[in-house]
Amino acid sequence: MTWYDIDNINQLDSPALVIYPQRVKENIHTLISMIDDVTRLRPHVKTHKAKEAVLLCMEAGILKFKCATIAEAEMLGLCEAPDVLLAYQPSIPKLDRLLHLIKRYPKTKFSCLIDNLESATIISDKAAEKNIVVSVYLDLNVGMNRTGIKPGSQAVELYKTSDALTGIRMEGLHAYDGHIHGSDLAERMRQCEEAYQQVVHIKSVLVEAGYQLPIIIAGGSPTFPIHAKRKEVECSPGTFIYWDKGYLDLFPDQHFLPAALVITRVISLPGDNILCLDLGHKSIAAENDLQHRVFFLNAPELVLLAQSEEHLVADAGTGHKWKIGDVLFGLPVHICPTCALYDSAAIVEDGSIAGSWEIIARDRKINY
Repeated sequence: MTWYDIDNINQLDSPALVIYPQRVKENIHTLISMIDDVTRLRPHVKTHKAKEAVLLCMEAGILKFKCATIAEAEMLGLCEAPDVLLAYQPSIPKLDRLLHLIKRYPKTKFSCLIDNLESATIISDKAAEKNIVVSVYLDLNVGMNRTGIKPGSQAVELYKTSDALTGIRMEGLHAYDGHIHGSDLAERMRQCEEAYQQVVHIKSVLVEAGYQLPIIIAGGSPTFPIHAKRKEVECSPGTFIYWDKGYLDLFPDQHFLPAALVITRVISLPGDNILCLDLGHKSIAAENDLQHRVFFLNAPELVLLAQSEEHLVADAGTGHKWKIGDVLFGLPVHICPTCALYDSAAIVEDGSIAGSWEIIARDRKINY
């Protein structure tokens, strides 16, 4: 019996997302073992979007989190997570919702990002109207070229000006280096160091100007082992919780276990060598090319031919063994958007389906 087999698989309709909590716990343990101080961990919840995964992290001593949506932030509030960074610069509607969360969940300290004075001023003004002071991090663009202000004199000035606003408290610096994801560890380290030195410069200028030592939040999964060695950095990996085929292949230096799979069945045999599975675009992340969407653990020989909304067609070769109704266990190449396609996931304990986790933050709104 393999680690992923499910005794009562016929109780589960397909396609389905399945999670193996024991492996999740092992991944959390591995994460903690890779850093000197658990308080320096601020994992991103965008991968799992589930309260149960948050609670497992909290039970292990992880009390800081990062998220990208208001729904994810509220999920963390529902879990009474002590410290939550919304790693996003909120527009006015999103800001209104964030301010509501700050009032609604007083046990959670919420913060957000800024990269320009206009946004900082809007946050300050609306927060002051509600007698709130919002904790804010300056978002630095260290090469991702997605959000953030370029490190330099303008970034320093923005930090200083924003800190003087009534409704804002500047907490530190945020630097996501998601553009660094090569498989060669030495090259990844070189690029990461080059990007990080820009953050060090801004930190030094601020300290020399008399500001409190800024908290630095940096990196994602690819650069986590590198930032984990910097004692001044809070690290924000996310995919570690479930891992996936993409990172399994790219980062052999990180010893996390695949802990979430998609279950699919053979629903038709339209040709001697052709299988049709019930795993369409709606069931597996489809942003990559067809050959890099899913890897079947019990059918590695399959060559994917076509995919539509509800179907996946594959070449199994002549004389294959597959029959109608057979179950295939798929390891997603990108687990984060795959999770967002499901409203719940079946939980497998001791080889049997033993319940489910709601992917509560897959929607844009929970309550507020």
